[in-house]
Amino acid sequence: MVEYIIKRILLFIPTLFIITLISFSISRLAPGDPAALKVGAGADGNMSGSTGINAKIIELVRKQWNLDKPVWQQYVIWMGDMMMLDFREAFANGQVNLSALKTRSVPYFGDSFQDNRPVLEKLIERVPVTLFMNIAAVFLAYVIAIPLGIYSATNQGSFLDKLSTFLLFALHSLPTFWVGTLAITFLCNYEFISIFPSGGLRSPNFSVNWSFFRQMNDYAAHLVLPMIIYTYGSFAYISRQMRSAMLETVRQDYIRTARAKGLSEKKVIFVHALRNSLIPIITLLAGILPGLIGGSVIIETIFSIPGMGELSFKALVARDYPMIMAVFTISAILTLVGILISDLLYSIVDPRIAYSKKN
Repeated sequence: MVEYIIKRILLFIPTLFIITLISFSISRLAPGDPAALKVGAGADGNMSGSTGINAKIIELVRKQWNLDKPVWQQYVIWMGDMMMLDFREAFANGQVNLSALKTRSVPYFGDSFQDNRPVLEKLIERVPVTLFMNIAAVFLAYVIAIPLGIYSATNQGSFLDKLSTFLLFALHSLPTFWVGTLAITFLCNYEFISIFPSGGLRSPNFSVNWSFFRQMNDYAAHLVLPMIIYTYGSFAYISRQMRSAMLETVRQDYIRTARAKGLSEKKVIFVHALRNSLIPIITLLAGILPGLIGGSVIIETIFSIPGMGELSFKALVARDYPMIMAVFTISAILTLVGILISDLLYSIVDPRIAYSKKN
């Protein structure tokens, strides 16, 4: 098992390299010039009534952000930041001088084009919020979906099974942005029902001098509605997958044999059928985690939550290449970690799965 984990982690390196290369190439295909946007020019870099001074400012900004260098040099500089190396002096004035390389104590990611703050610093502020919401959403989705899927499978054709199937298909079909907008309109509006705050992570008068209980209560009031909207699509989908997997499992010969031996239905379902039914549900974990990162863009933008989703959306609008690449990289790492966790959970759910040297 340990050897397998080490091999998978080492495999992360070439995978991340390919992902960063593709992400970098795609980000550069977006139209517009970030330097021109910074100084107030149009997407094509032109400015009404522009003068030589304005053109000079754009040129200086491009030089500051290394946009005046060839694309391959820009990629090497950014990768150098990721690998704790500074390639800026090495490529100064178009000359390659590898002796000028500098080493940093921590990965740098570069500076944001929007406010010149270090990307890493901005991520440290935003990632915990999004990570907490994602972990909570995954936990809630599985806690709700698995029992619901088991009940639907073991009571196939019942009224509650038909009702839950209809409601879950309806929930899964509703776009998150539409539900979020309706929720703010009708549940956060004094003209209708004002149950939840309309946005933000905490109240404007929030104080660190409040008691711990009062602070947690304020955070909870702001996060309950976003978390409901964040989670409903996932648990609806997982529940239907759990139902299908359980229905397929209970039709297997070994389940009929267990029943023929006189085992109770509860033991047949929860001891013999449940484990094998969880295998496809665990597979979904690898895609749900990064998928929620993408969904956080919508939720955090609608509810004005200062997380990584809102940060990445603003970075895309501003063509903030360092921030976009950092978000892509973190999303890729989460995807790989999700796949690794899924693989490890397979061996826990099904002991027949072993990661030997042959693998």
